[in-house]
Amino acid sequence: MQEFTYKRVFLIVMDSVGIGEAPDAKNFGDEGSDTIGHIAEKMNGLHMPNMGSLGFSHIREIKGIQKTEKPLAYYTKLQEASVGKDTMTGHWEIMGLTVDTPFQVFPNGFPPELVAELEARTGRKVIGNKPASGTVIMEELGEEHMATGALIVYTSADSVLQIAAHEGIIPIEEQYKICEIARELTLDEKYMVGRVIARPFIGSPGSFARTSNRHDYALKPFGRTVMNEMQDEGLDVIAIGKINDIYDGEGVTEAIRTTSNMDGMDRLLQTFDKDFTGLSFLNLVDFDALFGHRRDPEGYGRALEEYDARLPELFAKMSEDDLLIITADHGNDPIHPGTDHTREYVPLLVYNKRMAEGKALPIGETFADIGATIAENFNVKLPQSGKSFLQSLK
Repeated sequence: MQEFTYKRVFLIVMDSVGIGEAPDAKNFGDEGSDTIGHIAEKMNGLHMPNMGSLGFSHIREIKGIQKTEKPLAYYTKLQEASVGKDTMTGHWEIMGLTVDTPFQVFPNGFPPELVAELEARTGRKVIGNKPASGTVIMEELGEEHMATGALIVYTSADSVLQIAAHEGIIPIEEQYKICEIARELTLDEKYMVGRVIARPFIGSPGSFARTSNRHDYALKPFGRTVMNEMQDEGLDVIAIGKINDIYDGEGVTEAIRTTSNMDGMDRLLQTFDKDFTGLSFLNLVDFDALFGHRRDPEGYGRALEEYDARLPELFAKMSEDDLLIITADHGNDPIHPGTDHTREYVPLLVYNKRMAEGKALPIGETFADIGATIAENFNVKLPQSGKSFLQSLK
């Protein structure tokens, strides 16, 4: 069997945990954004000793997180090269694709012609059609939906068309077919919607609850990623959480669904017990979906501390042939106006038990440095963008 520097790479994306405004933040209306800094200030200091031991506060000082004398991990921050600041753009860039044409967002709802076509193709009326929190619009329009069978359509700061429906009113199979129709309609370049999402729920007015039957219909990446190259070489690519949806299954050899950040950490820990060669890739979405978009810095801070408390379990399971990479995909400053993502640097921490002491890496000009490093480690084709830092890890 081929020998690699690291047999297994575990990649964690802390969804939306930006680490300070990017140099081009002004172009996105995000001057002054600082997700981790503002959360730490609001919490009067974050208690994250395990991220601290890796060197989190060496990237930049973070209130409450001690700057350890000898960090365990190599550390830096990465700047996004793509033109967007959404989940798909960030993740695609991590795996080597630079997005030059941004996905469209719909701050005033979807165009009437798109709504009319969706109604005609599905035989159901559309209600909502505006940016909204899923839980809020579910309570606002759930009773009307149950009475009429109309589709609750809404969007967010992301390039996303979401369709909420009660499983007792519209069976889940029909909900999925409706979303497939919406996906087909929004492939048109004039819409350029990144994802269509089925958002099923149950219950009655005042006590609606989402189910675990969410399903994302994403655009396929416009080119090959490092994950495709790994799959073609017979390597494992285990996608945990919404990773499989983000890449529309491209380059994925095993997909594992999750229900929360803590469930995601549980599933990641289970992959440490697998005998595989390749990548285990986790997205922790709660930071973004539950706290960033809802502008809840205290909830965000507590979620960060809960995540940090799980890291010793990972450290205990790591072997000397394992590499742990922790990063993010964009910012979502809960103190910033609005509910949008924010254009920020993302942190990078890289840890292996053989490392004597972590050191600073150069600031990366693209998230694709991560993909390039993984590609070099597994001797697969390097992406067109990104510089590998594999040889810097000692």
